[in-house]
Amino acid sequence: MLHTKKLLVMALAALAVLPSAAQDKIEIKFWHIFQDDNRLGWSRGVAEEFNKLYPQYNVTVEAFENYEVLLNATEQALEQGTAPAIVQYFEVATQRARDLGFFKPVQEALAGREEVLGIPVDFEDFIQPVVNYYTLDGQFTSMPWNSSTPILYTNTAFLEAAGLEKPPATWQELEAACEAVMALPNAPQFCITWPNHGWFFEQWLAQQNAEIVNNGNGRQARATEVLLTSENAINIASWWKSMYDRGYYYYSGKQRDWTATEQAIQTGQTAFIITSSADARNITEAAAANGINIVTTRMPFDEKYGWTGNIIGGASLWLVDGLDPAVEEGALAFLLFLNNTENAASWHQATGYLPIRQSSVELLESQGWFEQNPNFFTASDQINNSQVTSATSGGLFGTFVETRNLVTQAIEDLMLKGGDVAERMAAAKAEADKLLADYNSLFGE
Repeated sequence: MLHTKKLLVMALAALAVLPSAAQDKIEIKFWHIFQDDNRLGWSRGVAEEFNKLYPQYNVTVEAFENYEVLLNATEQALEQGTAPAIVQYFEVATQRARDLGFFKPVQEALAGREEVLGIPVDFEDFIQPVVNYYTLDGQFTSMPWNSSTPILYTNTAFLEAAGLEKPPATWQELEAACEAVMALPNAPQFCITWPNHGWFFEQWLAQQNAEIVNNGNGRQARATEVLLTSENAINIASWWKSMYDRGYYYYSGKQRDWTATEQAIQTGQTAFIITSSADARNITEAAAANGINIVTTRMPFDEKYGWTGNIIGGASLWLVDGLDPAVEEGALAFLLFLNNTENAASWHQATGYLPIRQSSVELLESQGWFEQNPNFFTASDQINNSQVTSATSGGLFGTFVETRNLVTQAIEDLMLKGGDVAERMAAAKAEADKLLADYNSLFGE
């Protein structure tokens, strides 16, 4: 039944993108979530450059509100035969993207070629954490693009006023720093904030070398259990709640509130924030405009468990299956062009996302970029020094998106309503396990 549906959808998708004889150019649609002028403008600029170099193609870029909206729009378009050629999926939708059956692994499409339209193929040049995350069943499945990691942003004025020589590296140092900062006569309203988002919970699991699902984080076999009541998970939820209860952690009252987090450090409302490295440019420049100096360091970890590493966040680009050969060829060429050495370096400079190629890092170093912009170096330092384990490679399961929401709600409940951490996380686990079982009944082998 599923196989028949897949074949039908692929046939419709192929017809939808097949260029007619009247067309002068082969159309390639690229969908992503970046609506801001900076990132949308950058991607459209690269598309224009590609179209000039390869005039037989016309790559167009369309932006959607967020990953969830794009995910739903893509699935609907695929079923209706109006799919784009390239789709951006966030990292936690990786298993779902595989299970849908609508996409062709990039490495399979390349079929061992060393170049496409003169653009070289070099997977070995990608930084190792990217390779680890997106290598599935022994092959590179999707093309990485916007990869990030959470880092600590510090207002140096509060750091110096509290007599602290450097930003906190551990939870324990952060607690001590918060005690010192909040005792200042000109103390900020709060010590620290980060968005109430499951991504941070997952990062702290990885730092403790703990998995979020069983079966090797879903990488040895399909995950069947969500590990929200492990010792590590309870430890994280308990600490998060304690930071709120002590008045150190600022919660805007809105889940996944990235904007409030940035504004808190940019306006001097907090001494520290933890958020994505992708916001390094925006935060640094906006704070500077308000006379605030920001430094970045690695995401604090629990010294009781040590630091194994962090997971990459962000998204990758998926190639739709069943495309006309000419469209697929152009889409592959564009994917390689978008992520070549120069463009990967430029994307990092424009945003703060990780430079995902070793050659891009070397290019930036040769230009003195990191020396002049040290806030941009932290993310690469953190990710490239992470150990490679199943935990730091990231979890794979089909209900990751929904589980993130369950974790976020549980954390909010613990902060605003109180209660026993173990009991609340057990309730979240029960819901997450049921969702996963239902999902696996549809897509599992």
